[in-house]
Amino acid sequence: MWDRHYVASVQITMAESFGVEGRGKFYEEVGALRDVLQNHLLQVVALLAMEPPVGTGPEDVRDEKVKVFRAIRPLDPAFVVRGQYRGYRDEEGVARDSAVETFVAARLEIDSWRWAGVPFYLRAGKRLRTTALEAVIELRQPPRLLFAQPDARPPHPDHIRFRLSGGGEGVTVTMKAKVPGERIETGPVDLRSTFEEALGPEKMDAYERLLADAADGNRQLFARQDGVEEEWRIVTPVLERRPALHTYEPGSWGPDAAGDRSRRPGRVPGSPTATHRSRPSRQRERSRDPRGGCGVRGWARARRSPDRGAPRSR
Repeated sequence: MWDRHYVASVQITMAESFGVEGRGKFYEEVGALRDVLQNHLLQVVALLAMEPPVGTGPEDVRDEKVKVFRAIRPLDPAFVVRGQYRGYRDEEGVARDSAVETFVAARLEIDSWRWAGVPFYLRAGKRLRTTALEAVIELRQPPRLLFAQPDARPPHPDHIRFRLSGGGEGVTVTMKAKVPGERIETGPVDLRSTFEEALGPEKMDAYERLLADAADGNRQLFARQDGVEEEWRIVTPVLERRPALHTYEPGSWGPDAAGDRSRRPGRVPGSPTATHRSRPSRQRERSRDPRGGCGVRGWARARRSPDRGAPRSR
């Protein structure tokens, strides 16, 4: 089911509730596009989208990641939103008229047999509502709903949420179940497992793992030159033709403009932690708060790519 026939979209968010934390001079030279999207988020894209490697060696994995990068179209600036949190220009080391982005949202396409027609939505920013890294895989709707009133609106699609950092790391599968009673209605049900519960509390932090791999000569988690060159190819159009900069309030989910540019409506709602249990909802009336978390459906709403229509049928 890990392909375009069953996946409607992939959404990856790296949100930080803090600002530049005294690194204003450094951030003035990079911005969120270079600092996060070009490397961290594209690496997550590659891990989610790559084909199974032929072996377990470092080059086997890195070969498959580079294949993904080569299949990604260069970003279209028309489907990228840049933002800057209010107060950034007051940070130490930041120019008073700075046009550097502290938030970026983008839509990208992977031209491969597995992922053709599936949009990948990336978002990263500072001074957002929470700190978290997660990926949400939204599944396609079935052709017919088993439990629904004849005039019911389609419910939010089932989805898989990978919480990768920020607390509560694990996997949550959200699906629909019929609410007990005479009415034909469904409510969301979360099937959740945290890595700590399943695998135990012992773990290495990110830099500890990288330093240990470097000492052992294991290059699997390190970027390779051809992969880095492909990543820069992907983001270069936005660096050369920067979209307008929008101001957003600290503690929000970024600029309002991000809700109008990069994708069509109707995406996954829900909390970034996915630890709460929502009350059952009527399909025809209610849904989860669409501004509730990293999987919000409004952050990159609207247009399809100009040269791609509806997702291909099976």
